[in-house]
Amino acid sequence: MKKGYIYILFSTIFFSTAEIALKMATGVFNPIQLTFLRFFIGSIVLLPIALKGIKSRNYRLKSADFAFFALTGFLCVVVSMILYQMAIVYAKASVVAVLFCCNPVFVILFAFLMLHEKIYRYTIASLVVTIVGILFIMNPFHINGKPAGIILSILSAVTFALYNIVGRTRSSNFGGTALTCFSFLFGSAELLVLMLLTRLDGVAAFFQKSGMDNFVRIPIVRGISLGTLPSLIYAGIFVTGLGFAFYFLAMEETSAATASLVFFIKPALAPALAFLILHETITLNMGAGIVLMLVGSAISLIPGFRLRKGKGLKEDLKEDMEEAEHEIEAEIDETSLKP
Repeated sequence: MKKGYIYILFSTIFFSTAEIALKMATGVFNPIQLTFLRFFIGSIVLLPIALKGIKSRNYRLKSADFAFFALTGFLCVVVSMILYQMAIVYAKASVVAVLFCCNPVFVILFAFLMLHEKIYRYTIASLVVTIVGILFIMNPFHINGKPAGIILSILSAVTFALYNIVGRTRSSNFGGTALTCFSFLFGSAELLVLMLLTRLDGVAAFFQKSGMDNFVRIPIVRGISLGTLPSLIYAGIFVTGLGFAFYFLAMEETSAATASLVFFIKPALAPALAFLILHETITLNMGAGIVLMLVGSAISLIPGFRLRKGKGLKEDLKEDMEEAEHEIEAEIDETSLKP
């Protein structure tokens, strides 16, 4: 159990510094290029752990699994993570970090709509409190500049939640680490194809006319040098690879509910780190929004903890009954031995 909390600590640190590291690398790399590089590197880091997990399950990957990874990779890397990286371009790192952490709430909502999982009154309360927190951060009546970063952050969180739910439909076969690893790998391959397509004259002209310069002739390796390598290594190996590796190891050592504490701590830690490293100010509205989102996340965890507590009580009752049965059997045996 202690090992599990160490994994949670490392995962929290890496995830909480993600937006900061990516914000610092944004001026060096094209946003789409950076997304491709970090998820490709991350998938390579996760690959040994994923293969070991599949082997321990005695499972052999099938062609249908690879098609499934192509789908989840598209949802995660191509859609959600491009939205996420573009959000970092247009918004503060601290804002993106906090808003993206609302994705577990959307996971619960999608689980209800798509998997018909039971929804609790706590879930509804969590959604309401989280939405109010988002509104505080957005400050819709006094939006300074373009709200694109905030909108992209929320869309990224929603699509990442959708990826989680779609992944849940088959992940029991090969495990969460394998799902993440191969989704990253296939998503990176799909993104590479799209990057190559942007080099075609017609496609480049379309994006240029649309004012989407970041999608025009996207580079693949340009910008990589001895000076930029440390930021790329940190974003790819530590944030993307080891961050997710420690997260899944934490789930194995503890539980999914306990490991989700990572997304509970990050909304408080990430803005503090952004303030110290990037000197991003934390406004009163944002502070209130962070508190509300923490409360919303805490409320969403109640059903899971109550379920675990209920299981614990059932196990204790079962042990007590078994112990009582053994005592009765012992008394019967003792009585039968008496003359």
